[in-house]
Amino acid sequence: MTQTSLERAKQYLEQHPELGALEILSPDMNGILRAKRIPRVEVETFFDKGLTGPGTTPIMNSLGDCCDSIGLGTFDGDPDKGLHPVASTLAPIPWLRSATHQVLGHWTELDGSPLAWNPRTVLANALQPLTDMGLKVVVATELEFYLLEDVDGPTPRPRLGKILGTNLRQQGVQYCNPEDMAEFDDFLEAVRLACAVQDVPATTAHLEFAAGQFEINLHHVEDVLAACDHAVLLKRLVKGVAAEQGMGATFMAKPFADQPGSGLHIHISVYDSEGNNIFVDPTATATPPVNETMRHAIGGLADIMGDCQAMFAPNANSYRRLQPGCFAPLSPNWGYNHRNVSLRIPVSDAKNLRIEHRVAGADANPYLVMACILAGIHHGITRQCEPGPFIDEGTILDKEEITLATNWPQALDNFAASKILPSYFGADYCKVFEAVRRDECGQFNAVISDVDYQWYLRSV
Repeated sequence: MTQTSLERAKQYLEQHPELGALEILSPDMNGILRAKRIPRVEVETFFDKGLTGPGTTPIMNSLGDCCDSIGLGTFDGDPDKGLHPVASTLAPIPWLRSATHQVLGHWTELDGSPLAWNPRTVLANALQPLTDMGLKVVVATELEFYLLEDVDGPTPRPRLGKILGTNLRQQGVQYCNPEDMAEFDDFLEAVRLACAVQDVPATTAHLEFAAGQFEINLHHVEDVLAACDHAVLLKRLVKGVAAEQGMGATFMAKPFADQPGSGLHIHISVYDSEGNNIFVDPTATATPPVNETMRHAIGGLADIMGDCQAMFAPNANSYRRLQPGCFAPLSPNWGYNHRNVSLRIPVSDAKNLRIEHRVAGADANPYLVMACILAGIHHGITRQCEPGPFIDEGTILDKEEITLATNWPQALDNFAASKILPSYFGADYCKVFEAVRRDECGQFNAVISDVDYQWYLRSV
């Protein structure tokens, strides 16, 4: 018999008599977690009946504020919506000193029906067309991030390895440097243990192709909502462990001008009701054994990539990563075993032949990125979209073709003009998303930065 949410909570409380408070985390439009804490005595009530809270919580901007232009929150009295637990995410918080545990929450209407602008609802809506076709989606995420020195002053600095016997810091890329791994052993071990405690299925961790940058991969799962839950919880976990050890951690897309940006890469394969990988041509002798279904899926992903750029790159800093020479995809190209393309087919056997989507920054909302990918695959399969030229393994791409938006306003214009996305995400959500992101874009551009003064104050 399936355990109810309330039964799970009661069992958990029995197993954790030390629990003093429960932190309820819910991702907003940007993938930023918003939280409230309840005492132990209210946990069972929350799991039984849920709580209520401001309905604009899932559509906050990056500053945690409401957008006046949508008329929600500021002028309508910000009516309450329902908040309910994702029971499978109930877990301790190892890096906190208090006896506080955590659980993800998802927002609903007061009658329990889905709330249109909840990111988990958007993803569930985008998944449904593939589910209706009798297909099962298997996904995994990879997240890049920088560790930061704890320094005085406003300028961040990557946390680099020490050169033993000196006070100098290691220079250069130092990709997968074992000495640096050893120096950060306490951090990596704490992350591993916290992932185990919180049931976040982490696999490989390594130093990336930039000083102070790491990547942690998550294992593939058959539940796309759970995969995105894991991604947002991993980001929180990494930040929490780093802070507990006197460091910072950031998933900004481009925190340093002279270093590569950080990405969110998603691996996705699709299976039919009999467990067959629908991307595989079993009679093929070529590598990879791509069939027409996979070509059409990639064609759909390429077709809507420009429409989705505002979700792949959700803020002003995101577009600093999407520039020539910054190791980020700038056009919807595809190929085999090639890390310079947007849609990569990794080395794999017929069972796990898959697409790696490499466009989104680590700052993007995993639920929305995943929704875009599912929409693109369904769109491509049902419309039989053609993907464009195939890029072979080892092909030298010395000239970067730029067809994706490399600035925020253009990406928002493309999103607003999309005729495809509203049918997957809902027209109302698309309008709210555009309005909130465009409002934040305007606020960002209205700020007069130090660069304005340095470039123009004296000379103009």
